[in-house]
Formats: sequence, C-alpha cells, structure tokens
Amino acid sequence: MSTNPTSATTNERVDDIPLILTQLIQMGVAHLLDAHLGAHDNWGGLSLGWTATIWLVHILSQADHRLNRVQDWVEKHIHTISSVTGRHIRALDFSDDRLAAIVRYLSQDESWQGYEQAQGKQLIRVYKLSTDIVRLDATTASSYIEPTEGSIFQLGHSKDHRPDLAQVKIMLASLDPLGLALATQVVEGNEADDPLYEPAIKQVRTILDQKGVLYVGDCKMAAGSLRAGIKEAKDYYLMPLPATIASRGVLESYLKHVWKQTQTLEPIYRCNRKGFSSKIAEGFELVETVTEETEETTIIWEERRLVIRSIKHAKSQESSLNKRLKKAKNAITDLTRSLEFL
Repeated sequence: MSTNPTSATTNERVDDIPLILTQLIQMGVAHLLDAHLGAHDNWGGLSLGWTATIWLVHILSQADHRLNRVQDWVEKHIHTISSVTGRHIRALDFSDDRLAAIVRYLSQDESWQGYEQAQGKQLIRVYKLSTDIVRLDATTASSYIEPTEGSIFQLGHSKDHRPDLAQVKIMLASLDPLGLALATQVVEGNEADDPLYEPAIKQVRTILDQKGVLYVGDCKMAAGSLRAGIKEAKDYYLMPLPATIASRGVLESYLKHVWKQTQTLEPIYRCNRKGFSSKIAEGFELVETVTEETEETTIIWEERRLVIRSIKHAKSQESSLNKRLKKAKNAITDLTRSLEFL
C-alpha cells in the first residue's frame, strides 16, 4: 500500500514587490550600500545593504516610511522576498532598532557621497544613459518642526510660499531630459542657492568623468567664478543672465542695432506633437568677451549670448500695458470731470 506525500501550500500577495525588488537588484543598490556603508562586524543576520533595499521596497510599495510597519510586512511576504533575492530572510532582521541603525549609517555624509557616486556610475553603465546635459536646481521642503539652533530645519526664503514654516534646502543635479538624480545636497533652510552649485557640479564630475557636459541652471548659477570654472574644465553652461550682468544699459546696447534695423532677428519655431510648427520667439546671437580674476590667474573666454524675444511674453506685457493705460485714461477722465464741477 502506497500513500501520496502531503505538500504544504503557502499563499502570499505578490503585488508589485518582485518588480520593484528586481529593479533595485539590477541597479546594484544592496551591493553598493554594503561596499560604502558597511556595518560593523557585530552586525548579524541580513546585511545592511539588503536590509535597506527591502525596506526601500516596502516604502515604494506601501507608500509608508514608518519603521514599525516593516517587520509585519516582511513576515507576510517572506517567501516572495526570499525567492526574488535568493537569500534567507527573517522578519526579525527588520526590527525598529535595526532600521534605526541603518538611518544612522545613511546619515554619514562622506560614506553617502561615495555610495551616491558609485550608484550614479552604475546606473549610467547599466542603462547606457546619455550624459551630455545636466540640470541643476534648488528647492525647499517645509515642515511643522520648530527651528532650533543646530537643526537643519530653519526659516528662510520659502519657494512653497510658507515663510512661517521651517524648511530644508535641497540642491539636485539630474540628467536631462530623463530627470535621473546624480547628486543631491541637503542643507539648512536659510542657506542661499548660489554657493550650492559648485559642489554639486564637482560631485557630478566624479560620477560622469567626462568633458563637454552642458550644465543648465537658473540665473543664480551665473556667478563669474562658477562660469569661469566650468569653462576651465572644458564644459559648457546655459542660464539666463541676471540683471546684475545683463543690466538695462547692456540690453539697450544690444538692441540698438535692432532699432536701427541693422540686426536681423532669427525666428524660433516649436513643433507640437502633431508635427505642426509655430513661431514662439525671435532673436539673435552675439559674442561677449568675459574676464574673471581668480586667486591664481586671470581667465578670459568668449561667451555666446542669446537675446530672445518671446512672442507670448511680449503679448502678455502688451496686454498688461494696455490695461494700465486704459485705467490711467479713465482716472484722468474722472479727474477732469471732477474739476469741471469746482
């Protein structure tokens, strides 16, 4: 007499866990975290890198960053996670204390920068990303935390229009147009944007390790020393010049040839998704010689400057001017009528 052996069946909700986890494995997140933020020898069980990677899957899948929810979540999906990672997973590896320890390791600036550089190089290599254009921009993140001395949360110029809230400032350098973050800087909320561009560009250079990169930013990136440094590194920059450089007098000197009709304006077109093009601006290009004194030498280079007239912006200004003129005309008419009764 023979009997069939019984088999146990385990049911788990897979959801998006395999997709996110496989993506992180392909990115090499666990390996790079272990290499740059490796824990002390007394760190037992699952490595710091794999623990942080699976925790990140929980954050992305559940949209929940709370530490006290991770252990139960891992327990409910332990077979799925083990199958995808090929590692022995225990729910106890995701206790509050271990996750809090990971946060402390991640807060070490020097180690984090090493990981960030290695991760950027890994992504560029694996996905064969274009590295010709890097966009730099700073933003703020507000919080109801009370600002205290020594805290990263401080009152400052709020881009969220909430000057009453403490904030942190974040400088982000990302590949354009993909938007992949290459370097991040998180500083006190009352820091100015201007000093953050140079260290961000230096971080990007350690990741890309190439010449001829175009750095795109706003007018706060227009400091002479920064532009000279980009030029010396054989890279390029693109930014609107602030009024301190392109003053009203400078613009008038550029435009006098347009007013005399000796300067031709080149039309600029934009194609929509259907393939139809429309004129959006017109302008011209000129070359300006720029000189910047440094502690070691004098840097002189030729800078291409584009003088552009946006048709949409011009129409908006014209409409605004007409409204103001109409308002002023009505006010003068009312004043004239009032004088007639005196």
